[in-house]
Order: sequence, then C-alpha cells, then structure tokens
Amino acid sequence: MQNQMTTHADTTLGDIFRVFLSVLIPPLGVFMEVGLSKQFWLNILLTLLGYFPGVIHAVFIIAKR
Repeated sequence: MQNQMTTHADTTLGDIFRVFLSVLIPPLGVFMEVGLSKQFWLNILLTLLGYFPGVIHAVFIIAKR
C-alpha cells in the first residue's frame, strides 16, 4: 500500500515540475513527457508561432497523460 502511495505522490510532483518547466520553456516540458515525438515538434512550431499556444499545448499534453 505504501509503494502505491509513494508512486502516486512521485508522479504528481513530477507532473507539477513538468508543468512548471512548460510555463518557462514549453518544448522542454513536452520533451520530458513524450520524448522526440510528433507532439514535441508540434509544440516547437506552436511556441515559435506564439508563446501562449505552446504553453497551452504543453500543459494539455502533460495533463492528458
């Protein structure tokens, strides 16, 4: 029972850390979540087109998983 609780807490802290990174550098948060996938490249494109679309996409990707 303790392992499940620790794993859940670690996942939650990891997600908070990734969201924080996503606000600072959106592609970095997405990269930490999905690696070099098409979502990462889409996030780079969105960030280049505008900072806020990149942040919104990054937070969505992290929250979805």
